[in-house]
Amino acid sequence: MINFNGKLHANAAILSLENRGYKYGDALFETIKVINGKPLFWEDHYFRLMASMRILRMEIPMGFTMEFLESEILKTLEANSLDQKIARVRITVDRGEGGNYLPISKQINFSISSSLLNESKYVINEVIKCEVDLFKDFFINEGLLSNLKTNNKITNILGSIYAQENDLDNCLLLNNSKNVVECLNGNIFLVHGNIIKTPPLTDGCLKGIMRQQLIGLLNKNEKFTLDESSISTFELQKADELFYTNVIKGIVPITHYRKKTYKTQIAQELLGNLNTKIGT
Repeated sequence: MINFNGKLHANAAILSLENRGYKYGDALFETIKVINGKPLFWEDHYFRLMASMRILRMEIPMGFTMEFLESEILKTLEANSLDQKIARVRITVDRGEGGNYLPISKQINFSISSSLLNESKYVINEVIKCEVDLFKDFFINEGLLSNLKTNNKITNILGSIYAQENDLDNCLLLNNSKNVVECLNGNIFLVHGNIIKTPPLTDGCLKGIMRQQLIGLLNKNEKFTLDESSISTFELQKADELFYTNVIKGIVPITHYRKKTYKTQIAQELLGNLNTKIGT
């Protein structure tokens, strides 16, 4: 069942060809992990969505409160018998229908879909390798729009195809300055000694929710020094560890980059801290 503007539909084919999210990518989305009806980091997701809507000059409906959208998430989960399970939820907002580049109305649609997940606790499978390389065909623009989770993800799509064609598990995306920005599906962190680096938002990386959570943990951890600065491709060979983050998987260690093999101890430690914080 799909929730479209508060009404449940058994058929997902409810958008017209004139929908602006479909025609122009004029849409935003949030991907949320929900455990037994409780959305993780819901406040952070909600405020990121509202801030992103403002940046895209979307007129936020008066009823778009945190409580309303959370209740719509729960309604969707219950309709799919996922309210007492582990689920992946996607909320999409778009600017409705009509117009060319210029919208003709201030209408806002929202849709909510859900699917089953297997793991409630964030875990690292030490048996599974994660081999990456650089995706250099296209680059991420530096600037505010790249921080947003919009429907315009063509670079990530092409990078995913490239990874599949080259037997890679993921790819590292570069910005116009040829610095490492992120992975295809998460924010990147590099460990060298007790310094943990992650690119600043000004480099064009996604303003990730798990990135925000991990930065908060690192700022309280005297063992490590957080460094939000650009990561050059030359640093990849010198790093002790490399991992990426997203809200569905938590922390995912990268094990191989070209001829370099990375450790995973710090990633394991930080993941334990994260699970303790969320109480799983």
